[in-house]
Amino acid sequence: MASGTRTWRAATEAALYGPGGFYRRPEGPAGHFRTSVHASPLYAGAVAELLCRVDGALGHPAELTFTDVGAGRGELLTGVLAQLPEKVTARLRPFAVERAARPAGLDPRITWVGDIPDGTEGLLFANEWLDNVPVDVAETDAEGRARQVLVQEDGEEMLGEPVAGEDAAWLARWWPVEGAPPGTRAEIGHPRDAAWARAVGRLRAGLAVAVDYAHEQAGRPPFGTLAGFREGREVRPVPDGSCDITAHVALDACAGPGSTVLTQREALHALGVDGGRPPLSLASTDPAAYVRALGRAGEAAELTSPAGLGAFGWLVQPVGEACRGLLPGPPDRAPDRAPDRAPDRPGPEG
Repeated sequence: MASGTRTWRAATEAALYGPGGFYRRPEGPAGHFRTSVHASPLYAGAVAELLCRVDGALGHPAELTFTDVGAGRGELLTGVLAQLPEKVTARLRPFAVERAARPAGLDPRITWVGDIPDGTEGLLFANEWLDNVPVDVAETDAEGRARQVLVQEDGEEMLGEPVAGEDAAWLARWWPVEGAPPGTRAEIGHPRDAAWARAVGRLRAGLAVAVDYAHEQAGRPPFGTLAGFREGREVRPVPDGSCDITAHVALDACAGPGSTVLTQREALHALGVDGGRPPLSLASTDPAAYVRALGRAGEAAELTSPAGLGAFGWLVQPVGEACRGLLPGPPDRAPDRAPDRAPDRPGPEG
C-alpha cells in the first residue's frame, strides 16, 4: 500500500475537519457553495414557521430550543431569529452545532457548541449536514466482489480488501452491489445512520429534520455520488483539505420510527412557501408591492424547483407523540430523482 493511503472515510475526516481542514477555513461553507439558506430568506422563514408549529405542539414550553446541526457560520440561525415573533424568541434557546470556531459578530443569543446538546425540547434541524458525515466507498472488482476503495492524498484510488463485517451488512441491506458489473460503486452509509440516530436521541421531545441531497433504495446511483466542490464548481474529490468532499445521503436508511421522507418542494409548500406569481392587477394598484411579491415568487420557485433545490430530501422524525403530523406525509408518487450537485450547489456568486 502506498504511503498515506487510507479509506475514504478516514481521508475525508482529516481533509474536512482536521487541523487546517476545509470546514475550518474562515470563509466557511458559504465561500464555496450556495445552499437553500443562502438562496432566500424565505427558507429561514419556513424553518421559523416549523419551529412555531413545534412550539405549539409542545404546549409552549418555558424553554424552547432550536438546534442547528452543521451550522456553518450561523446563517440559518440568524435568519430564523429575525423572523420569529417575540413571544417565541423570549423563551428560545438557540444552539449552533459546528466544529469550526464561533464567527465574530454572531448574535450573542446563540450558544455555539461542538456537540449536540442533550435533553432539549424543540426543533433539531440539520441542513446539508449528513452529506458531510464521512463514509467509506465500495467498488466491485472484475469478479463482482465489493472491495474497499482506498485513496491517497492526491486523490488517486486503488482497491483494497473485500468489504466485510458491518460494512458488508449495510450494503446487503441498503445498497446491494455484490455481483454487479466491475466498477459499480456505493457509499457505505452506516456512519450517517448512527450520526442521525444519535442526534435524534438528544431530543427529549420535539421534531428532528435532516435536509440533504438524497436517493432512495429503488434508485441508487450505480457509480455513487462522491464529489468535490471548490469556489462554486464541482472538482475532482481530493482529500487534501482544498475542497469540500461530499456524497448524497441514503435518507431511507437513516430514517427511524415514525419518520417521513418528503421532497423539499412538498415540505416548503406545506410551510407556506409558494412560487405562484402575484396577480397582475397589483402592478397597477401598488407597483412597488408587485415588484416585491414578484421577487419573493422567484425565490420561492428556486427553493421548490423539482429539478433543483426542491428535489432535496427532508427526513422528518418526531420525538414523542405531540409533534407527529406537523408536516404531512408525501402523496403517492414515484421516487424523486436526486438533484445533480453542480447546478444546485453554485458558488457565492450564484
